[in-house]
Amino acid sequence: MDMFSALSDPNRRKIVELIARNGHLSATDISNNFNISAPAISQHLKILRETKLVDMEKRAQQRIYTINTTSLHEIETWISKINKVWNEKFDRLSSVLEELKRKEDK
Repeated sequence: MDMFSALSDPNRRKIVELIARNGHLSATDISNNFNISAPAISQHLKILRETKLVDMEKRAQQRIYTINTTSLHEIETWISKINKVWNEKFDRLSSVLEELKRKEDK
């Protein structure tokens, strides 16, 4: 599974948002924010770890989750590339429309 597939699930997106907002959270703290079972949250966290969207550190009996900022930066870079492509297309369309308007005004 890739990062985008992992983020297609609303529960996983909410988990990422929770961790981002708090800096770091234990699995229990994350689970307390949902009305789904702890094993289900564990599965979501496993997917987020495997896709490198979150990092996990064991502290005694706890598993502490943080955002993997490198992965989020990769997503941001990809989105920026897509935005650039679309902005260039819109700029060309705008130029064509302006040219048509000038011809129409003559």
